[in-house]
Amino acid sequence: MALVPCQVLRVAILLSYCSILCNYKAIEMPSHQTYGGSWKFLTFIDLVIQAVFFGICVLTDLSSLLTRGSGNQEQERQLKKLISLRDWMLAVLAFPVGVFVVAVFWIIYAYDREMIYPKLLDNFIPGWLNHGMP
Repeated sequence: MALVPCQVLRVAILLSYCSILCNYKAIEMPSHQTYGGSWKFLTFIDLVIQAVFFGICVLTDLSSLLTRGSGNQEQERQLKKLISLRDWMLAVLAFPVGVFVVAVFWIIYAYDREMIYPKLLDNFIPGWLNHGMP
């Protein structure tokens, strides 16, 4: 029961999203103190959706590794439910919201950087964190 590269990659992506989320929440920005806080930003909402999705992926991988060959019908039924939840989340939330956020950000960024990401934010959010976010 060795781990395959895609399972290791999912764990790495989950840890990456969690570290970005922790760094993002540690940034002191005036807009985080207003109504809605970070939740008013679509990029933050997408980051949370992606982190939850990859958490479910890792949980599905671990469950499939632990239940493989056990022959327990209840465990297999629960695993199928978890897989269907993962597939639903990808199709309904993670992929559409992720593609929308990335496409809109870069289209508006290419058109007018100040409109979507003012240079003032460079003082608060490092470049690596901005480009590491979905």
